[in-house]
Amino acid sequence: MFVSETQVRVRYAETDQMGYVYYGNYAMYFEVGRVEALRAVGFSYKQMEANGIMMPVLEQETKYLRPGKYDELLTIKVKIPYLPSARITFEYEVYNEEMDLITTGKTILTFLKTDTHRPSRPPQYLLDILKPYF
Repeated sequence: MFVSETQVRVRYAETDQMGYVYYGNYAMYFEVGRVEALRAVGFSYKQMEANGIMMPVLEQETKYLRPGKYDELLTIKVKIPYLPSARITFEYEVYNEEMDLITTGKTILTFLKTDTHRPSRPPQYLLDILKPYF
């Protein structure tokens, strides 16, 4: 299983009137986590898209356990539980500064050809990067 961690600091604009992270911003945190996780192993979304493949989100699940708060440094743990095929699954755990689990989530993305929006296999170089983790 592939596992990576990245951190984000909660900005004022990302909070609600109570000073808690607005629930919709967790989707952005998940995106930051998955992009940085793949970047850490040498994979570039930008390069993949330049090569004619995109990855739209098909499904997203989020479970809110505790609030994230303004100015906290959150740790986003990203897992890819199995090698991708036509779809790739990312699982997330978000921790506050005390390392309390505050949010969990999952997204399922698919690979599409940019020009036709038809399903595609994942890029071989992505599979080559991820295969040692499985």
